Amino acid sequence: QVQLVESGGGLVQPGESLRLSCVGSGFLFKLYTMSWYRQAPGKEREVVATIPSSDKIGHALSYADSVKGRFTISRDDAKNTVYLQMDNLKPEDTAIYYCNFDRWGTRYWGQGTQVTVSS
Repeated sequence: QVQLVESGGGLVQPGESLRLSCVGSGFLFKLYTMSWYRQAPGKEREVVATIPSSDKIGHALSYADSVKGRFTISRDDAKNTVYLQMDNLKPEDTAIYYCNFDRWGTRYWGQGTQVTVSS
C-alpha cells in the first residue's frame, strides 16, 4: 500500500537548520509531484514547497512566500525520497511537517514530523 514516512524533525534554536526527509513506497515515486505542508497549532495546514516529477524537469519549484530563500525542496528518485532543507529557522516555522502527493483525486499524507524552533 502507499506509504509516506517523514523524519528529521526536532527542537532547534532560531537561526539553525534542519533537513527533513520523506520516503515513499507503494507507488511509482518518480512520476509524481511531491509537496511539503505544515500545520501549526490552531492553524490550517498550508503548503510549504512543491517539486514537480522528474519528467517535468523544466517546471519550476514553488515555495510559500514565508519560506522563500530559506527552505529548499529536492528529490532523489533513486531513493524514493523528497527532502526539505530548512535554514535560518524562525519560531514561526514551528509546526508538524507533512509530505504529500495526489493520485487520481486522492491525497496521500505521511504521519508528520514535529519541528520546534525555540530559544
